[in-house]
Amino acid sequence: MKKNLQEMLKFPCYFTYKIIGLSRPELVDQIIKVIQLCIPGDYIPQIRSSNKGNYLSISITICAKNFSQIEKLYNEISKISMVRMVF
Repeated sequence: MKKNLQEMLKFPCYFTYKIIGLSRPELVDQIIKVIQLCIPGDYIPQIRSSNKGNYLSISITICAKNFSQIEKLYNEISKISMVRMVF
């Protein structure tokens, strides 16, 4: 799968991460902080709350220069304790 994704993308390209995490006010700030450390820029996340309000769904688009940036950011976002899924 990794190889297929790598072959499909032409860099630089826009890449959107979808993140599901606990509904906490600091979650979005922590995600943006991690992204800023890897790829500085202005980011405007799209945020949706789950039906019961326990989780947030966050979509955020970056401009990646290479595939290793995408992988590194995926791994760093996954390390945030409130994050449950990254795809």
